Amino acid sequence: MKIKGNIKVICVLGILFSITICLSAKQSAVADKPTEIIRYRVVREYPHDKTAFTEGLFYRDGFLFESTGGKGKSTLRKVEIKTGKVLKGVNVPEKYFAEGITLMGNRIYQLTWKERRGFIYDANSMEEEGRFSYNSEGWGLTSDGNHLIMSDGSSSLYFLKPGPMRRVRHIKVHDGNGPVKNLNELEFIKGYIYANVWMTDTIVKISPDTGEVVGQIDLSELLKNGRPEDEEAVLNGIAYDEKGDRVFVTGKLWPKLFEIKLETK
Repeated sequence: MKIKGNIKVICVLGILFSITICLSAKQSAVADKPTEIIRYRVVREYPHDKTAFTEGLFYRDGFLFESTGGKGKSTLRKVEIKTGKVLKGVNVPEKYFAEGITLMGNRIYQLTWKERRGFIYDANSMEEEGRFSYNSEGWGLTSDGNHLIMSDGSSSLYFLKPGPMRRVRHIKVHDGNGPVKNLNELEFIKGYIYANVWMTDTIVKISPDTGEVVGQIDLSELLKNGRPEDEEAVLNGIAYDEKGDRVFVTGKLWPKLFEIKLETK
């Protein structure tokens, strides 16, 4: 009986060991899953105000809305896509450096960089309706329809619930090499967060549930000719037309806006 008992113990331990090995292999395979390289093609090029220090961008009803930065130069703009003409502009108070913007409902939300203060505008009139505060720097901003999603230049993204503004949760963005920092301008596209990585020509595609970078777009060839020599003239600005399934990208001080088609799996 003792021998049989030992055999049973050995068998159980063997099964548990096999299960552990299988789970470890499965977890390793998931962890080692390569990030998808997302291809793109340029559909159209449009003129863009080369004096615009683009910090935020979104699409609404056939127009682009753009936030431009700089102390004493910050604006909120409604822009005609085909011509790049500013149809309507709002000057942000001089002491603020404007950053990301997004649309949620019938309101436009705009961040500022170090002042920890945001502005709320009526989407139709572009008149200021209110202000809100937050406890970090403000960089990029987008919305999933229920929350505002904000970046602050770190590897974190924060989910905010408007009225009154409160932080609901946050995620740490990471890829196979660890945290992905310098997350800047944001756009929510088909259930994923797309983010410019500051001072690079890269946009990363992020799972809003886990923070995992599941895709990456290299746009270094986009404005190969005619790119401003200013080191601050980096890729920054993503807008998505959901109805037309169109993606628009541009950069700070760039003379062009590009409509691109993403070729995702």
